Amino acid sequence: MTETLDRTPLSVLLSQLQPSGDAWEIDIPEDWLQGRAIYGGLSAAVCLAAVTAAVDDLAPLRSAQIAFVGPAGPGVCVRPSILRQGKSMAFVAADMTSSDKPAVRATFGFGAARESALAYEHVSAPDVADPAEGGRFFEDREGRNLGPNFARHFDSAWAAGATPISGAGTPEFCVWMRHRDVAMRDSLLGLVALADALPPAAMARMTAPAPVSSVTWQFDLLHDRPATDDGWWLCRSSAEQIADGYSAQHMTIWNSQREPVLVGRQSVAVFA
Repeated sequence: MTETLDRTPLSVLLSQLQPSGDAWEIDIPEDWLQGRAIYGGLSAAVCLAAVTAAVDDLAPLRSAQIAFVGPAGPGVCVRPSILRQGKSMAFVAADMTSSDKPAVRATFGFGAARESALAYEHVSAPDVADPAEGGRFFEDREGRNLGPNFARHFDSAWAAGATPISGAGTPEFCVWMRHRDVAMRDSLLGLVALADALPPAAMARMTAPAPVSSVTWQFDLLHDRPATDDGWWLCRSSAEQIADGYSAQHMTIWNSQREPVLVGRQSVAVFA
């Protein structure tokens, strides 16, 4: 296998989502897996793709709540369902199954913009160098992938914080990320897939490899049409507590202009 010929671009992969009755089906190739399963960001992106394919005239995505109930992939089935659709907001659920077993339950909130007298923002970006100045996060100096299979679909540049399995005192990653698939760099689906591509921040505390698994993920979009230059997004994940085999972490993404575009929280199971 080579680093180029065996990669399925995300735009090509999502185009293979096919309707089947009241559901949508897709087979995920090996190069998008994390071990034997789909990683959380791709599961969320596939659920969102099924929802937007099934439901017309949705307002911009504002928020998502996702529970990773069980392992997903490589073949998955997604059933979208409208929970409520009002004048300004719609809530749409997506249930993903794999081998007829529950895998992911997602709820997406779509909301139209409206006039408001209130405006406030306090999500300052860290003072870090541009991506061209940072070393690769997922690759060694020879360009060999150091992460899971799916990491080969992303360019990455270390910006601040720790690296995985480094025994760091502070469990935090701060990394520039972008899709190698140019078609996904200004795509909401691409942003969702990228937003959960970093390892859980708890892995910075590890001194030896150990399994981790996302339990839940919630994120809010701060712009109705997030955009960036050259596809680069600055992603930071910070573990606030690690205890009893679980980690609670906070996640933030800024665009290349250091404008905040996404904030989130995640619960992670840690088997170390």
